[in-house]
Amino acid sequence: MANMAALFGEILSDVDTVVLFSPSGSYYERFSEAEDLDVLVVGTENAVGAETFVELPLEFEEIAQRVRFGLEGALEAGYIDDGDVLLCATSVFDGSIDTVSRVRADGSSQSGVYDLFSSSRAEPAVIKDVLELAVELGKKGQKGKPVGALFVVGDAGKVMNKSRPLSYNPFEKSHVHVGDPIVNVMLKEFSRLDGAFVISDSGKIVSAYRYLEPSAEGVDIPKGLGARHMAAGAITRDTNATAIVLSESDGLVRAFKNGELLLEIDPEDY
Repeated sequence: MANMAALFGEILSDVDTVVLFSPSGSYYERFSEAEDLDVLVVGTENAVGAETFVELPLEFEEIAQRVRFGLEGALEAGYIDDGDVLLCATSVFDGSIDTVSRVRADGSSQSGVYDLFSSSRAEPAVIKDVLELAVELGKKGQKGKPVGALFVVGDAGKVMNKSRPLSYNPFEKSHVHVGDPIVNVMLKEFSRLDGAFVISDSGKIVSAYRYLEPSAEGVDIPKGLGARHMAAGAITRDTNATAIVLSESDGLVRAFKNGELLLEIDPEDY
């Protein structure tokens, strides 16, 4: 029988960088002491004092999200280059590194998710919950029909001051937060109506049915996008909020910060 090195030799060959996700100190030392081996650490904190480190805003449970976010951050920081072959070592089962995957860095496919998390004022878990809600709406729609939605996250006080109600606010006296499965069902139901959702930095649903009133003058969004996207760009230019938009026309999810488009993803590919 062929030995393990022969069986897995192709996975380990011609690797440019080893990417360790939240390694223990002893595990990191074994790699850092090896000659001619570039090592990158990705985690919520740099507990091992690595020279090259990419910070995760939270521990992504899904390994694909963890790897994607880490590699986008590494590309942005210049730690790896487009086309590099990477050996990613991470934990799936018991908290210690137990899984290895071979990945090729692809700068052309960067989604913008790293920028979204790293530049947003709201708590990372809140951004994640809102993004995943928009993606789920994009996949399933409202009762099988395409739906558009606008979520403005963070700096809720300023956002409320730059908007007005279109109807009764069902969340006015409530203390519910995005991410709760029951609350998400409510948000999906209300998404069929006009107006934006306003969500606080900590994830509290402040309001639904808000008409955003910042001036759109000087806001530059890609051609073909409509009023919902223009409002998203304008409100994020005038406040410290992040806006996540689900387009009813093309079904894509886009995020805006500082008046600029940060992210554009197809829910079916997320």
